[in-house]
Amino acid sequence: MKYKPWPKRDPVKNYFQLPNEIFLLGLSPGALAVYSYLLCCENRETYQCWPSYKTIGNAVKMSANTVRKYVCELEERQLISTENTTVTTRDGLKRNGNLLYTILPIQLALDQFYEQQLAQVDVAAERQRVAKALALRSDSAHSA
Repeated sequence: MKYKPWPKRDPVKNYFQLPNEIFLLGLSPGALAVYSYLLCCENRETYQCWPSYKTIGNAVKMSANTVRKYVCELEERQLISTENTTVTTRDGLKRNGNLLYTILPIQLALDQFYEQQLAQVDVAAERQRVAKALALRSDSAHSA
């Protein structure tokens, strides 16, 4: 049998797309890893998945608590939304299930990011204006 250095792979089954814009948002490496895993797991038609914190943690080599922290970061950045689920046991008891993750359009996160950057620019411009005004006042007080 002839050696094939690159096995043939089905692009639909063996790969998932990560939006290029994700690197503009300044995510922490852990949040990027969790987001990547959620994209890998998502149903491509519904944009949803429901892995447990433990499952995500095993895949990206993090504890469940660390995964929870990064899931919160992704929610704050509007990259994902989460919803609690319930499961009914064989005994008929209702228990909490895994979170249902919905991957949101990247444009929402980009819009929020750009709004935050514009707000920071506005604050910096206002600080410069106030500093200039105080400097002028200080100069006129010293010359009088």
